[in-house]
Amino acid sequence: MDEDKTTKDEEVKEAPSSATPDESSSSNLEGGNLDEDESSPADALSRTPEDLDAEKAEQDAAEGKTPTEVPVKKVSPIKRFLRKINVYFLFFALLLIVAGAITVVNYINNQKANPKIDIATQELAEKTLEQLANTDVSVGNNSQTLTIQGNAIIAGQTLMRGSANIAGNLQVGGSIQGPSITISGAANLGQTQTQTLQVQNTLAVQGGTTLRDLNVSGATTFSGAVTANQLTVTNLILSGNAKLEVPNHIGFTGPTPGRGAINNSVLGSGGSLSISGSDTSGTINIQTGNGPTPGCFGQVNFNRPFDRQPRVIVSPVGQAAGQTQYYVTRTNANFSICTANAAPANQTFSFDYFVAN
Repeated sequence: MDEDKTTKDEEVKEAPSSATPDESSSSNLEGGNLDEDESSPADALSRTPEDLDAEKAEQDAAEGKTPTEVPVKKVSPIKRFLRKINVYFLFFALLLIVAGAITVVNYINNQKANPKIDIATQELAEKTLEQLANTDVSVGNNSQTLTIQGNAIIAGQTLMRGSANIAGNLQVGGSIQGPSITISGAANLGQTQTQTLQVQNTLAVQGGTTLRDLNVSGATTFSGAVTANQLTVTNLILSGNAKLEVPNHIGFTGPTPGRGAINNSVLGSGGSLSISGSDTSGTINIQTGNGPTPGCFGQVNFNRPFDRQPRVIVSPVGQAAGQTQYYVTRTNANFSICTANAAPANQTFSFDYFVAN
């Protein structure tokens, strides 16, 4: 039977090459392949189309009928539509549907009002506080963390033996007291009072600053004007083309220099000498007596010797002082006013001096 089926298949393959379409269609009609009286098997619903085709081919072969061409199965429109749709397009559409569902769920959740959280407080009884005061209770160890989700209010004092790290802002209603405070970043301070302020690097003050006592051990540079009621410096140096302008008076203060080596013969019998002023400037008052002689009236000893021999400027005051042929002898520790001729007897006059390096 398999050989007959193979022979029939070969004849079917060779038939289209020798017959025209009209002849093939007429032969099919004449051969009676389309049997209107043919009925379907009773179990046709339980078998596949392939089984039915195979059974019909065997029946045709047994009856000696020529097998006809297998008709082309019609594809349903839904299957043709699904074949044309791209797989990536289906995946993209699926993503859109999922995103839309998530958006709708989030919108619905946002429309819900947030429930109000009621913070419940619990007071400790006096008996409980007495138990805590008489005992030292330790909770956990250094490797554990205590997390408080709600708010905490501590009415009494709180002691932290370790470091306190604050991730948020620190708001203090009162004062902050401590032996030291270290701020690694920027600090904005309102009214601040400090007993001792040490700045290791740069201190920039943009607004007005009122300082009661300012002690600067290193170099200080002022780019603008400096106004001070009193300025005390050990060494004032004007560098470059700087100039010192003093629109008012200059006063040189300090202790009065000492007198030394008073020559009574130059002053005359009954004469005297006195000094007023400081090491920098002052006045030598002279009262001559009877029979003065040439020489030095007296010596002015500085309270603090100069580093090197200073320059002494002397100006006579009064007519009697102008009659003397005065001159000066000097060292870094003192100077003397002298005259080459005898000063007028029984006269009062003076000499002003100015001393500088």
